[in-house]
Order: sequence, then C-alpha cells, then structure tokens
Amino acid sequence: GHGPPAQKGHAERLDGGCRRPRGFGARSEGAPGGAQRTFRRPSGRPAPNTEVRPPRGQPDPGGRRAPSVPRRDGRCARPRPLTRWRGSGFRRRSRSPPRPAPGAWKPRLVLEKLRLRRQEISEAAEVVNRVVDYLSRRLQSYESEFRGVSLLRTGSYYEHVKISAPNEFDIMFKLEVPRIQLEEYCKTGAYYFVKFKRNPKGNPLSQFLEDEKLSASKMLSKFRKIIKEEIKNIQDIIMEKKKRGSPAITLLIRKPKEISVDIILALESKSSWPASTQEGLPISHWLGTKVKTNLRRQPFYLVPKHAKEGNYFQEETWRLSFSHIEKDLLKSHGQSKTCCESDGVKCCRKDCLKLMKYLLEQLKTKFGNRKELDKFCSYHVKTAFFHVCTQDPQDSQWQAKDLELCFDNCVTYFLHCLKKEQLNHYFIPEFNLFSRDQIDKISKEFLLQQIEYERNNGFPVFHEF
Repeated sequence: GHGPPAQKGHAERLDGGCRRPRGFGARSEGAPGGAQRTFRRPSGRPAPNTEVRPPRGQPDPGGRRAPSVPRRDGRCARPRPLTRWRGSGFRRRSRSPPRPAPGAWKPRLVLEKLRLRRQEISEAAEVVNRVVDYLSRRLQSYESEFRGVSLLRTGSYYEHVKISAPNEFDIMFKLEVPRIQLEEYCKTGAYYFVKFKRNPKGNPLSQFLEDEKLSASKMLSKFRKIIKEEIKNIQDIIMEKKKRGSPAITLLIRKPKEISVDIILALESKSSWPASTQEGLPISHWLGTKVKTNLRRQPFYLVPKHAKEGNYFQEETWRLSFSHIEKDLLKSHGQSKTCCESDGVKCCRKDCLKLMKYLLEQLKTKFGNRKELDKFCSYHVKTAFFHVCTQDPQDSQWQAKDLELCFDNCVTYFLHCLKKEQLNHYFIPEFNLFSRDQIDKISKEFLLQQIEYERNNGFPVFHEF
C-alpha cells in the first residue's frame, strides 16, 4: 500500500537550521528523461514513489519549494507532509475535514427550515386551542356520560417535535373510569375488551355495555354526536365523515386557514399496567430504574381503536395508549438532568427525531398517489427512535456536533426494522408494528428502497417540497 515518506532522522545543525532528513538523496541530473532517483528510508527500503519530497531549497516537480516551517526557537520544524494531487505538482495535505460531495445534504439547514415553520404552527395552534377549550367547557357542563372529560395535552405539538405542515393536530380528551377489568384480544398484548369489576347503579357508562363489555363503537358514536351538536355554534367548522377503523373524530376548521383536528376519546385507568407491558419501557440503562418505576406508576389510557380481523375490524376493542409517557421521555431525554436545558449541554436527540419524521413525511408527500406508504405514520418513526435511545443511552453518544452521524444511526436502525419486518412496540414488546398483519411486505420493501436511495444520494427529498 502507499504511505507517506519516512519523516524520521532530522539532524540539528550548529547554525540553527535543518539538515536534510537522513535517507533523502538528490535529483539525478544524468538520469534519462529527468527521472528522479528513488529516495531511501533509513532502513534502506525504497520509499513509496507516490509521495516524493525534493531536497530542501530545490524546486519540486510543480515548481514549488519543499516547505520548511520555522519554529519559535529559530530551528526548522519537520516539514509538513505533502500529498500527490491530480496532475503534476504537490499540495499540502489538508488538516480540515473533506468538503461534502456535490449535492451532499446539510442537516442544520434542514432543521433551520423546520424551525421557521414554528411561527406558522403556533398561529394555527392558537386557533385550534380556542375551539378545543370551548368544546372542553361544553362537555363538562353537560349532564351526560362525558361530564368528567378533560384535555390530555399530548402529541407532537406538546412534545415540541411537530414538524409537519401546521394544518394537522391531534387532541385527546380523557375520561377517568372506575375500576375496570381488561380482557386481552387474540393475544395481541395491545387490544382489549373493557369490563367493569363492579357496575354500581347510576354508572353513567352503563348504557354503553354490551354483554358486560364497554362498547367502543357505542361510546364513540355518542361522543361524536355531542361534538357535532356543539360545533354548530362555531362558525367555519365542520365534521368530516367517519373513517373506517379510525378512533378519531375529525374536525375541519376552514378559516382563517384550513386546519384538520383529530379528536380522540381516551379512557383513563389508574390500575396497574397490563402484563403485556412488563418487559416494555426499556429505559433502565438510559434514564434509570427510578425514572422507570415512577413512570409506571402513572395511569395508562385506552383509545377506541378497532383491532383488525383479516379484512374486517373488531369494533368493540380498545387499544393501549402511552402518549403521556412518550411526552415525558422526550421532555427528559438525557442521562444528565440538565441535558438541553439553558445551563446544560445540548444533545441532538430531538433533532434526529425531527429529521426522521420529516423524511417519512416528505416521502409520503412525494408518493402520495401510491398506496405503499399509506400505513406508515410518525409513530413508527418515534418507536424506532426510542429503541435507538435505549441502544445508545449515553449523552456522549448524542453530541450536537455529531448530528449527521446520529441521524444516520437512526436511519440504519429503521432500515434494519424494515428488512427484518420487526419493530416492537416500545411499551408492549410482543406487539410487532411491522408484522404482515399490520403492514404488507411490498409496502415495507418500497419504503426501504426509497430511504436507501435518499441516503445514498444526500437526501434530495428534504428539498423537494
């Protein structure tokens, strides 16, 4: 292999200058064609002829002198290494990192573009909050089953990682329910039927019971009816048609700008978390066992999400939700308690998540006329990101200066999950979000190919829309 010439053997002269390094000869003037004599290393082995240093004071093939760098004590320091450049001549070997190839992406510029959206998102959030606060007050004033509802402020906007166009918001209303008993559906670990351990007289939710099970479809239908009546009192807002299999009630705010708001009803349970979560939330080496214990003492939530049965949906099931815990993980994401605070060291965890979410969003926009990416959502990206945080728990592994490397690690992990068709739910390890029941193999292969193309070409999709 080619290597730099030997740099050993510099001898000091009495006049303070530098003698030529031992082992270097002079140009052979009699050699045919102006060839150079091979310089010898001190060991006697020929030096690689890819890097040749002419004697001090004599011009090199490019017409320059070999550099001798003066030191403060008047002596000459060891000459800087020279590197062969294309064509004739030499140049100093650069100590700075190589310039990015043409078209190479710059993550900070992408993040700056996303940061500029924040003002637009904040303005939209003000409009949404006015509508949601009004609905919350009205629901609490009702003499109905939903009088006890309150707002659960979770989701990307409240996690400060919202990057999508500011026209889509998710809002969750929580309703505390008395002691409940969960019956797991088809060993999924994620979907359950809900029963009451005791059903005292006067329980306002009794009307939604069907075979002693709390009917998700009945309860959601009544909640939807109340919301529909209330928005009649608000100008420029309508309710979209119900989407098959979706737990959300979608409102469309038409002025001043068109904004879509998904309202989700969630049951709050203060019981112990289900057994399927026992091995989940693997944060002991990342945030510590004490934090994990405290988080598991918080309530868990159930949303009326229909489980899929082949080509059909089971309409009476509820799915576990831990969006409030996810919010806490993103808020206190460092091993150091001061990570990313005003007096602490900044890391790049949230920036990596934003870039991952933006990558998927841009690809979904680019291929909006195809169905392969329909079933992928930001929750898949967030789940993969949490697994990388578990895999790389140290703050030193997420230094701000290493943003590009850390983002590449996240992309690599996500690609691995797509290849293996395995992305375990962060709280319910037995529930595979990338199983073929959830997403078909063709769709996963399509997304895999698109992300690999983006990575190999400097992520051009970041600048396409």
